[in-house]
Amino acid sequence: MSRKKPLIHEMTESERPREKFELYGGDRMSDAELLALILRTGTRNLSAVALAEEILNLDIPGSGLEKLYHLSKKDLMEIHGIGNVKATEILALCELSVRLSRLKSRERLSFNSPASIARYYMAEFRSYRQEHLKMMLLDSKNHLIGERLISKGTVNASMAEPRDIFGEALRAGAVSIILIHNHPSGDTTPSSADLSVTQKILEAGELLGIHLLDHIIVAGTQYKSLKAEGYMKLQAL
Repeated sequence: MSRKKPLIHEMTESERPREKFELYGGDRMSDAELLALILRTGTRNLSAVALAEEILNLDIPGSGLEKLYHLSKKDLMEIHGIGNVKATEILALCELSVRLSRLKSRERLSFNSPASIARYYMAEFRSYRQEHLKMMLLDSKNHLIGERLISKGTVNASMAEPRDIFGEALRAGAVSIILIHNHPSGDTTPSSADLSVTQKILEAGELLGIHLLDHIIVAGTQYKSLKAEGYMKLQAL
């Protein structure tokens, strides 16, 4: 029978998460120890570190800290010792992580680089268990002036109507747009619906003078640019 992991008060002072952070800094700590600092307390039988390990070992997509991007409040509150407050704090931490990642990526954001755009959205999209289709709105100088969520759920033509997309673009004063969506399956291969939606928006945009520059599919840390792959070609009139 394996030995029960020590509770916080049973640890030496230098092993306790808060004291260890103060002594050595965060780079000397495990993922579970850092998460334990957010949890602060465990249960009668589990230390905060052991409770953090339970979260990181949940049977959900990803490994280690990556699992935090896929957690729902329901997932968290099913763990004994995680109530509404702790669940909310963990989800807030995840959202801060996404925003920090996007701030860092935004400094290198180039609308001529699909890789740059994909990196900008990867942290956000990793947290979604269903497809999200977003639109980036650009002005005449290729500056980002806004973004809009077009649809949630499987991307299909009925959820990406040109009148809705270009209505938003016209209201924002955009002269070009970029579509980007995620594949929770982890496979960046475009579906027939992805290609149909792209062609429909591409052709409608040319008629309205608002150009679709690219449609990028993100899956985990991988991406695919439909423009670079040769899928975005206007039919001869």
